[in-house]
Amino acid sequence: MLQATTKWMLRNGKDCLKSKSLWESQRISKRRHDDLEGKAISSNAKAMSELKTTHEWNKIPWRKLERKLFKLQKRIYQASSRGDVKTVHKLQRLLMKSWGAKCIAVRRVTQENSGKKTAGVDGVKSLNPKQRSKLVQNLKLSQKAKPTRRVWIPKPHGKEKRPLGIPVITDRAVQALVKSALEPEWEAHFEPNSYGFRPGRSCHDAIGAIFNAIKQGSKYVLDADIAKCVRRDS
Repeated sequence: MLQATTKWMLRNGKDCLKSKSLWESQRISKRRHDDLEGKAISSNAKAMSELKTTHEWNKIPWRKLERKLFKLQKRIYQASSRGDVKTVHKLQRLLMKSWGAKCIAVRRVTQENSGKKTAGVDGVKSLNPKQRSKLVQNLKLSQKAKPTRRVWIPKPHGKEKRPLGIPVITDRAVQALVKSALEPEWEAHFEPNSYGFRPGRSCHDAIGAIFNAIKQGSKYVLDADIAKCVRRDS
């Protein structure tokens, strides 16, 4: 029995080696084909991602992004209210790295604000959807801010003018992104009767608060502008 097995192995050994080498070659060729196919898929996926980020700005689900941003800001507000500074900073870093928050910041600066077509020192007034998507991808807090463009605008009811610094669109988008992260933290500590530059509040709320305070009886109201009382040596 042992001799018959040995003879069979000697007679069919070359065929076994040939079949094994053929299987190995098939596996190598299949691996090469998969590698080439994988490269083609990755290049196609990259092209599709670029196409998606550059030409589908108007198809972004803004309501969904705004809801997610609001939930994250609500978590920051709650953590700041209970004094959990570590959680506040962690959530703020998460927000500022969020793609959705960056998209909302760019949209707010380039499409919603009244000064959306105001140029900075670089002369850029408006961005198309492709440029907005590129700005979202390149939006970083580590980049150095550019100088502001100084414009003198007239004061109301007077001949005097006041200076106004206008940043470039990129810096304005960064400011909007940082504002969305810092605002809920400090809203938890602001006074309840302050109405200047507060989200969800306006001068009508201040008028209503004043009316509720003085409607019960006679009150004194002091309105003073102390800017001209301060000595200016420069």
